[in-house]
Amino acid sequence: MNNYKHSIDIRIYYEDTDAEGVVYYANYLKFAERGRVEFLRSLGIDLQQVFREHDLYMVVRRVEADYLAPARLDELVTVTSEVTECKNSSFIMTQTIHKDGKTLCSLAVTCVAVGAAHGKPVRLPNQIKLEIEN
Repeated sequence: MNNYKHSIDIRIYYEDTDAEGVVYYANYLKFAERGRVEFLRSLGIDLQQVFREHDLYMVVRRVEADYLAPARLDELVTVTSEVTECKNSSFIMTQTIHKDGKTLCSLAVTCVAVGAAHGKPVRLPNQIKLEIEN
């Protein structure tokens, strides 16, 4: 793995929070999804194009999340993403959501290439695997 990291900033809106102004735990998964998509986009991987050319989807198979501190209304948080393992049909991405150097949530996300027609794992296209690994 090349240790390439990608980061995006996300503002916390009212819709992201509970009645106390704290981010609802499930919304961290949405923030992580945005980080994953932007990570792939930064490598030149367009998920719609992948579907059109290879008839496959990249789906989340597993998420492991540790919630360490709360984010609050109107704060700006950063999602940092990197691939830590790449296999034939899947890869594991480590993501952190942090603010001012403090980790709020850390995630390990397993993504799998799945054939659109049958919904079963398929090999990652070579170009995608090369982009992710390098």
